[in-house]
This record gives sequence, structure tokens and C-alpha cells, in this order.
Amino acid sequence: MINRYVNKLNFLLTSKDKRMLVILLIMSVVLSFVEVVGISAIMPFISVASNPELIYSNEYINIFYDLLKFSDTKSFIIYFGISLICFYIFRAIYIVYHSYMMSKFAMDKYTQVANKLYHNYLNMPYKEYVTRNSGTISKVIVVEALQLAYLLQNVLIFLSEVLIVIILYSLLLFVDIKMTVLLTILMAIKVVLLTKTVSKKIKSIGIQRAVLQERFNIIVNESLGNFKIIKFLSNQLSLEKKFSNVSASFAKIQIWNVTLSNIPRNFLESVGLSILMGIVIYIVAFQDSPEKVIPIISMYALALYRLLPATARILNSYNSIVFHLPSLNIVYNDLKLDYTREYSKNIDFKNSIKLVNISYSYENKQNIINNLTLEINKGQKIAFIGESGSGKSTLVDIICGIYKPTSGEIYIDNQKLLNDNVVSWRKKIGYIPQSIYLFDGTIADNVSFGREYDEKKVIEVLKQANIYDTIMLKDGLNTIVGEGGIQLSGGQKQRIGIARALYGDPEVLVLDEATSALDTETETAIMDEIYKVSEDKTLLVIAHRLSTIEKCNVKIDLGNMTNG
Repeated sequence: MINRYVNKLNFLLTSKDKRMLVILLIMSVVLSFVEVVGISAIMPFISVASNPELIYSNEYINIFYDLLKFSDTKSFIIYFGISLICFYIFRAIYIVYHSYMMSKFAMDKYTQVANKLYHNYLNMPYKEYVTRNSGTISKVIVVEALQLAYLLQNVLIFLSEVLIVIILYSLLLFVDIKMTVLLTILMAIKVVLLTKTVSKKIKSIGIQRAVLQERFNIIVNESLGNFKIIKFLSNQLSLEKKFSNVSASFAKIQIWNVTLSNIPRNFLESVGLSILMGIVIYIVAFQDSPEKVIPIISMYALALYRLLPATARILNSYNSIVFHLPSLNIVYNDLKLDYTREYSKNIDFKNSIKLVNISYSYENKQNIINNLTLEINKGQKIAFIGESGSGKSTLVDIICGIYKPTSGEIYIDNQKLLNDNVVSWRKKIGYIPQSIYLFDGTIADNVSFGREYDEKKVIEVLKQANIYDTIMLKDGLNTIVGEGGIQLSGGQKQRIGIARALYGDPEVLVLDEATSALDTETETAIMDEIYKVSEDKTLLVIAHRLSTIEKCNVKIDLGNMTNG
């Protein structure tokens, strides 16, 4: 099981990440030695401070005394103390920098993973996208990628603290092997006990956290996305109850996580203090001159002062790792998704679109379109009609390259539509859906919609859509539309949708029941505008109302498959 998680982490880490990991581990090794020096230097300092004669009798201390040419023990002790103060200032700065570098690595990885996930979702086939829940997708990008960063951060903390513990234990073994072995056994028993109980529970609630977080996001997105419907249904109480149940469960999980995460530190501190008292009792009972071993006691006290938090952090980071492991699985699975890549090799449209023996079925079910052959000449105005479920929208999506036919081929001017040119083909199409999605921004931003901004072009297409004069009565191009275009009327939203479609100078305009939600008068006005701006374009119209398609020169009834 561990190998499986290691392989997933290996997949997520780039070669640059791995080099940075090596650097961080080297920094952790350096930190371990810094900690050892910081602790081991205390014992000789206390010794010489309490008994200056040791400067002459201890060969190691005496070497430094002679090398630095001190004239008296007092000045040596003062300089020794000042050196230790400077060292501890350096140690504090180094620890902060080490912590900063580990956090930076984790958060940089979050940015990288979130960007990759966003790229993956934007480039997934439309057929795959419609099977996903938008709340789940946003949760993976915003929440799970961040949880993965915390997991990586805790892996680094775990490795760093393990190195510190190993080196400090080595120092204690050098000082007194029997006492340190006993200490090791006692601590190991406590650690195993904690991992078998507390860590197991934290791993379980980590899995529950991922499930509840997904439900949480879905409920919020569904509620806010249907806010107006909720007002009509007046079902706020049932929705609030549903939300309350999930949020209460989610809060309970977080409470358990925080509570259980605090157990190792408090448990180990009490055990550590007991061990320290045991060391004092051992020294008093078995040493002839307890006063001679005061420095040893001091060193053990300082070592435990550093070891206990280190051991607690090892357990806490381990618990955090198992708590966030579900995020590794979720992110890995969505980054591992292998989609057929699409490219923008140039494709020209000067003559016609040909569909040859096109068939399409959803998930191996009965064909919704069966062996359809069709030719659309450039500049034609084509209407697709038929009862609901007859395949009108599906056929147009196939023509646009959104869906790939189950069988059959599509030719644009005798050039086959393939993955290497489908992006170029879709750029030639302006799509106007029934429901225009407008984000909470300005009209200008909604028209350009992430494309290179050209103010003159924005004004031009708004005039073509016959809405420029209306918005100039407000704040002009800087008019805020509100989330979903809530500040605008239905007709105004459709006109901005038309302007958005025209902004890219499309050669083909597609209306997917774009006016079905409008009143007859507004629909007539908008259709007149669409026919006017599409005089030199190919127009594909999906509609139920005959009035919408009266100016189309070809009508295709997918229910009867006859041209009108």
C-alpha cells in the first residue's frame, strides 16, 4: 500500500520538485546537526561555568582555550557564552528559513497542481464534462489540491523531524547507552500505541472529510445556482436542513481531527517528564557523585525538551498525512485522466460541410442519429427541427466538433475533420445558446470573454447586436451585469450573447434554441438582427417555433429526415 502512495507522489512530482526535495532534505540534515550542536554545547558550558578548572583538565576544552590564546578562565567562559548566544540566534533564523522553504515548496506545488487540474478540466471532451458535477470539479481544484499541498508539507516535516530525532538519539547513545536504550524502548511503545489507536481513527475521518466536503460543495452550488426557483418553491427550510446536516457532520469531523491531533503532544509531554524524573532517580541511585553528573542531567533535559516536540510533530505530521491521503487519490486520478488531445492545425471553410454516414449513440445505447449524410453549403441558412429527443442539438454539436460521431466522417471543403484541426474549426463558429451565462463583471469583459481585448471590436459587435445604445444609458462598456446577468433582461442577455459570438468574426453562427425563452416580440426583433448580421455567414438554427426559422432556406426535420 505504501508503494502505491509513493508511486502516486512520484507521478505528481516533477524533476525540479525532486531536486528541491533533495535540497530540503539536505537543509533538514543541517538543521539536525545545528540542533545537536545547540544541545551538546550546553553540557560543557555548564560544566566550565560551575567548575572553571575543567578548562585545564578537559583536553578538548583546553585545545580551544590554548588555540584562541585566552589569558584567564573568566574571559573564556564569557566568550563561550556569547558564542552560544550568537549560535542560538543563527539557529532561530535558520529554523524560520527552513520552515519558510518547506511551506513555499508545498504552496508552489499547490499552484502547479491546481493549474494542471484547471487545464485538464478545460481540455476534457465535452461528452466527459457533462457527466461531471461542477461542484465536484471546483472542490478538487480549490480544496483537494490544497489538502494535497498540506500532505506534502507534512511529509517534509515528518522527514525533517525524523532526522533530528535520529541524530539526537545518537548523541544520547554516545553519552549513556543504557539509559538511552531504556528511553527509546519506552518512547517506541508510546508511539506504537498512538499510531494504532489515534492515527487509525484520523485516517478514517480523513476519508469521511473528503466525502462530506464534496456534498458540501454540491449543495451550495445547486442552491445558489437555482436561487430564483427556490424563491418560487419556498423550500428554504428543507434545503437549510439538508445543508445543516452536512455542515454539522463536516464540523464534527474537523473537531475530531483537531482533538485527536493534540493527543500525541500532550501524551508525550507527560511521558517525557516522567522519563526525565526517572533519569534523575537513576543517576542519584547508581552514581557515587550525583553532583558530577548535573551537566548530564541538564543535557538529557534539553535533549528531551527538543525530542518530545520533535516526536510529537512526527506523530502529528503522520496523522495529518493519513488524514489528507484521500486528496492524493482524488487529485492523482483527475490528473491521470488521459484525454485525446485536440490541436489547431489550419482548416479552411470556403465551400461546404459534408457529413457522410454519420451515426451517434450515447454510451453504447441505440443510435440517436443513424447513417446521416448531409451537405451544407457555405452561406446557407439551415434550420434543424423535430420533436424533443430527435437529435437536433446532438447533430449540431457533431457538426461543430463538440461531439465526435460514433461512426462516419465529416469533411470541411474535402478536408477531414480530425483531432489535429478541430480546434481551428471550432474557432470559426459563433455559438449562441438558449441560456447565456454571464459572469459578474462588465459588459465588455463578458463580450471578449478571456480573448484579447479590443474596445473598437466590442463596440462594433454590440452595435450589431443592437444593444450598444441601451448600455450607453447606463455605464457603457463598464456596466456591471451581475452574476448570471441578473441585472439585465432576458433580451439584453441574449443580445450580449450574440455580441460575444460575433466578437471572434465567425464564419458559422449556431443558434441552439437561442430565443425560445423570449416573448414573441423580443424574439422577432432578435432574429431579425441575427439574420442581418449573418448575411455573409452560414447559419445553423435549432428551434421549435416556425416563426424563428421562416427565413431559413433549408429545413431539416430530424424526426422524418426530410428536407423542406
